[in-house]
Amino acid sequence: MTFTSERVRVRDVTLLSDNWYTLKTTRFDWLRRDGRWQTQQRETYDRGNGAVLLVYDLARRTVLLVRQFRYPAFVNGHDGLLIEAAAGLLDDAAPEARIRAEAEEELGYRLGEVRKVFEAFMSPGSVTEKLHFFVAPYDAAMRVGDGGGLAEEGEDIEVLELPFDEALAMVADGRIADAKTILLLYHAQLHLFAPR
Repeated sequence: MTFTSERVRVRDVTLLSDNWYTLKTTRFDWLRRDGRWQTQQRETYDRGNGAVLLVYDLARRTVLLVRQFRYPAFVNGHDGLLIEAAAGLLDDAAPEARIRAEAEEELGYRLGEVRKVFEAFMSPGSVTEKLHFFVAPYDAAMRVGDGGGLAEEGEDIEVLELPFDEALAMVADGRIADAKTILLLYHAQLHLFAPR
């Protein structure tokens, strides 16, 4: 078995920008399956890894999501606010610690049990970020604030409590268009809200 590291020879890396996060272009040789080396060039955007969380109430069949402005989606034709699961970059924190902090900052809830369900690369052709996906139950007693995010980080977040079936309908009709949120809602449909 050949490891991927044995099939890549980096020739040179050029920093294009580190204004917000890090954008680099890399020229490398790739050992193809037919045994030939091929020189390729790719740009990578490194913003660190992140965590995302779907908060749910099985008894009431509800989920907590957030609605906020996302400039990259706007310039790509999305003329509205995005509805998303609470999420954030790790910033050197452990994934579970980070997502607990995001739940308080964005949703206003201090959670009990938090369960990791999977990890995934969301756009591996150009973005290095790996997301850690979590689910957690909530109830009214866990509310410790209004949420809304941190104004000093430019966050202006609206908290939404939605019936789970409505959230699924919003995926189907395009009102929820965020991939990480769609993945968690479908996970919940299969593993949390599925008929027993």
